[in-house]
Amino acid sequence: MTNTHTTRKKPATDTPKRGEPWYITTAIPYVNAKPHLGFALEIILTDALARYHRLNGEDTRFLTGADENSLKNVQAAERESVPTQELVNRNAAAFEALREPLSLSFDDFIRTSIDPRHRAGVEKLWEACARNGDIYKRAYRGLYCVGCEQFYTEAELVDGLCPEHLTPPEVVEEENYFFRLSRYGDRLRELIASDQLLVTPQTRKNEVLSFISGGLADFSISRSQGRARGWGIPVPGDPGQVMYVWFDALGNYITALDYADEGPLYHRYWLDNPHRTHVIGKGILRFHAVYWPAMLLSASVPLPTAIFTHGYITVEGQKMSKSLGNILDPVSLAKEYGADPLRYYLLHEVPPAEDGDFRLERFLRVNNTDLADRLGNLVNRVVSMVGRYYGGSVPAPVDAAAMADDATLIATAQGLAERVDAAMQRFSPRDALSAIWELVDAANKYVEVSEPWTLAKRRNKGADEGEKSSADARLATVLYNLIESIRLLGAVIAPFLPTAAQAIAETLAVAPASAGDGRTWRERLAWQQYPAGTQLHPGAVLFVKRELPTQDA
Repeated sequence: MTNTHTTRKKPATDTPKRGEPWYITTAIPYVNAKPHLGFALEIILTDALARYHRLNGEDTRFLTGADENSLKNVQAAERESVPTQELVNRNAAAFEALREPLSLSFDDFIRTSIDPRHRAGVEKLWEACARNGDIYKRAYRGLYCVGCEQFYTEAELVDGLCPEHLTPPEVVEEENYFFRLSRYGDRLRELIASDQLLVTPQTRKNEVLSFISGGLADFSISRSQGRARGWGIPVPGDPGQVMYVWFDALGNYITALDYADEGPLYHRYWLDNPHRTHVIGKGILRFHAVYWPAMLLSASVPLPTAIFTHGYITVEGQKMSKSLGNILDPVSLAKEYGADPLRYYLLHEVPPAEDGDFRLERFLRVNNTDLADRLGNLVNRVVSMVGRYYGGSVPAPVDAAAMADDATLIATAQGLAERVDAAMQRFSPRDALSAIWELVDAANKYVEVSEPWTLAKRRNKGADEGEKSSADARLATVLYNLIESIRLLGAVIAPFLPTAAQAIAETLAVAPASAGDGRTWRERLAWQQYPAGTQLHPGAVLFVKRELPTQDA
């Protein structure tokens, strides 16, 4: 059944916030099946970037959604013998429901089959390109991969198969509408080479420039109602054709901002915004870095400013595949082991711009070492010692940098904001987390070198009052420095491990990093802001150690 054009309804968050705008999106995934770990990587990566920019004081808007007008979805519904709308409703709901189990903070979720903002917006985009003379109709015969929703040339195939899915493409012959991509090669090359449109990492930029240098061919942007099984958004003025999935789907980045009516969200987060960022998988780079910018140039709409491209997730060294039975459900993993451990693994153990592997044993080892032993044990030990030696009230430091060990710890803490900032500006949560764990390790080393337990014994059983007083002063300083380090860790991990960050804030009785108290990110991460005399509120263990899977004999 062809999608109906319903009355427009404004999203709940139509009122832009104050502050410097920063807009970030995931790609919208096909909803022919439930979410898998590959998309979890993308949306968690995007979420960490969005959370970081919010903490940095920027008015951040984070969009995700569902690509529903795809032939893949129609075919999946046919296999299940259910209406296509029923299938996409069910699966889109599963993608939107990732919010809670993965601790996501997206501001909007757009559905291309039912959201009236979308249909009105892509119709406007089509008509703008048509007025510019960039849409025409002609007969076409080509090799089409339904899995990619893409036409391929013979030269692009690998042994006659789609290079992405390794399946034979269909031969499609019909009359379609085409977009004049060939008009935009020189302009796109100039924009990308100069980083006016930043395509990162460099390897992906080189890939796009090489593709453009090979010559750009016009591409099909519609299909017949018959081949589409009557599913999709009709071409304006030609109800016998529906919009080809990429022209339809790519438009979501501006249709969700009310491009159709050019409302306040569109002006705030697109027209007047110097930060328009797409986070995508490498398999759809061409569409985002070539097709999409060309369409926007044709329609006289500003381009995205940055396209960050991540790799794929393999499982135990193999590509995820239904036939292999190794599709991993991120919701099940998060429910069993926690959202933060899964987020940490995907953000730290998977290179942000390369392929990465998920192995259950490795995942559990990382949880046990990095999270339970290094961070969790640090928090537990220090809070316990404040409870044991000072009744849970954090002592004031006598001289916060009286010893060389103090100065080393403080220097590590004071340089943390700059290192995290630099990493996140280059789209690398992995490097940001590595910098954070330098402070985790520095604090653990400080515990061992300072030996608070020895200081406590000297304070209680010293030879004279002078020794007792000296030991007490040193113990107070050490424990204050450690609590202050944990406060900083709780603030700085908030974009990556939001649940742990909240737990640390509650334990230390401080406002969470996300609280709007008027302070900037840098101000929050300045040293010696923790109020001495605060009573701690010990909570549950931050991270549970997990039993490793047994090895077969």
